[in-house]
Amino acid sequence: MTVPETPAHAKAAGPVKPVGSAKPESRLAMVRRARRINRELAEVYPYAHPELDFRNPFELLVATVLSAQTNDLRVNQTTPALFAKYPTPEDLAAAVPEEVEELIRPTGFFRAKTKSIMGLAAALRDDFGGEVPGRLEDLVKLPGVGRKTAFVVLGNAFGVPGITVDTHFMRLARRWRWTESDDPVKIETEVATIFPKSEWTMLSHRVIFHGRRICHARKPACGACPITHLCPSYGEGETDPEKARKLLKYEMGGFPGQRLNPPPDYPGTPAPPLGGGA
Repeated sequence: MTVPETPAHAKAAGPVKPVGSAKPESRLAMVRRARRINRELAEVYPYAHPELDFRNPFELLVATVLSAQTNDLRVNQTTPALFAKYPTPEDLAAAVPEEVEELIRPTGFFRAKTKSIMGLAAALRDDFGGEVPGRLEDLVKLPGVGRKTAFVVLGNAFGVPGITVDTHFMRLARRWRWTESDDPVKIETEVATIFPKSEWTMLSHRVIFHGRRICHARKPACGACPITHLCPSYGEGETDPEKARKLLKYEMGGFPGQRLNPPPDYPGTPAPPLGGGA
């Protein structure tokens, strides 16, 4: 397995001095630092991508709804059987709820999720001719679909820029002092003023990739992070390089990723199917 090398600036021996200082950072300085973080994350994760398997907008929409309160791997292991039996909104809308519940049980909260995905399938059938709409205002009217889910679908199925504020994005945006808010909509609005609209979708992928692989919630791997020189929160996690490397996840740590069918340029190992040893 070949993983992109860490940028040269992060290979220097010894600890990296954090950004923080006694003098408050100006808005301009924060914006410049934030944009540099984005550029350097693009070097670290040139293959960043949505980590849900999908072949069309309908599959991405359903998979994203199912991803609530679970990880993308579990969803990817569950959806092949679901979409094999119900490949279209019309099929899913006409399903027997108990049968759908059994198929999606591994994702958790399966009764509520069944109600949501069958409800959105019925709405797509009845109100949108069986097609997933490509507008935010239409998507958020569907059962179980909020702004985060809508932007995932818009950005990755329709090419419409959007910022996906999930738990990883929220955590890192606060650690990097892009925002002080803990409200997803406020974070989305504030971060949108920092970056060009054309960057929003890929920025979301890079930040979420970094949060899943290195900048974890409980034990961030600070000593193995390639952007410590830009991070005002450096030192919240393990700073010893050897110990930090043991905290790395997915391809960064030499483990399978979350997708069963990742893009061709993904450098890691695909995840196994359900029951395949995950």
